[in-house]
This record gives sequence, structure tokens and C-alpha cells, in this order.
Amino acid sequence: MSMKRFLFSGFGGQGILFAGKLLAYKGLMEDKQVSWLPSYGPEMRGGTASCSVIISDEPVGSPIVAEPDILVAMNLPSLDRYESAVQPGGMIFVDSSLVERKVQRDDVQVYYVPATKLAGDNGMPTLANIILMGKILKVLDEYEESSIGAALQKVISARHADMLDTNRKALEIGANA
Repeated sequence: MSMKRFLFSGFGGQGILFAGKLLAYKGLMEDKQVSWLPSYGPEMRGGTASCSVIISDEPVGSPIVAEPDILVAMNLPSLDRYESAVQPGGMIFVDSSLVERKVQRDDVQVYYVPATKLAGDNGMPTLANIILMGKILKVLDEYEESSIGAALQKVISARHADMLDTNRKALEIGANA
């Protein structure tokens, strides 16, 4: 049985929940069993936001991810809080534009991606989350154009349909980072 447990975390407004939803929809497009559980403080923008995603070949028993296989830390408080929870042998993806310290564990694979800087440099300042998602999917060897495209069409609202190509470009930037 294949199961991956993800935990996305950062400040509200960084697109944490959106990134998790994109991953969940990608799983659905691939006929996987999926769980998506958002969590955020009442302050939303600027407060802490996190999102648990489980993608499995078998039914998911609980949506809670206490010990993620993959952690995405988009700010320092998130890395500080969740670094120790990652499974040994797991992965940690860090937005190195916003997190200056290094991961202190040596039993996990770590990827430092300057996602916020790359997003700004490419004229897409709100898409650091999608740049990180591109890197994650590439590292996991799950960069499937068809399911990613279908998932993007599900999570991008009709009001923001003009952002579809920009999101695709952000995924490519991340995959090549």
C-alpha cells in the first residue's frame, strides 16, 4: 500500500490551503484516496495556517497528520514547530527566501527552495506556494501534466481563470529550481 502524508504550514495569505487543495485534487484525478484538512487561526491573513493532506491507494482512516512524511515549511515558525514531527527518512521543503536557518535533523531529506524570491523575480509574487508545489512533485517523480492541469482547473475559481497559465508557469519554475 502506498500512502503519503503531507503537512503544509506557513502564514495565512501564503496559499497554504490552496497548495494542499491542489495536491488533493491531483490525487483525486489519479483515482487515489484523499484527505484534505485545513487548519488556521481566526486571524487568517498573517496568522498561522496549516493543511494536512493524505494521498493513498487505500481508504484513509483519519485525516490527521501528526507525523508527516513530507513537510512544507513556508516560514520559520512552521519549521520550528513541525521539524521534529517529520518521519525519519521523510522530506522537508523550506522556502529559503523566508527561512534563514537550516534544518537541524540529518535523518530527513531537505530541499531549500527560494520560492518567494523566485515568485517575485518572475512577476508572480503570490505564487511561492505553487513554485514549492512544482519542486515537490518533481522530487517525488509525480509531475504528471494531465492530472496537474485538471487539478488546477478544479482549484482555480472561474473568477481567476486568467491565472491558470501563470500557475502552470509557477509549477514549471519550481520543478526546475
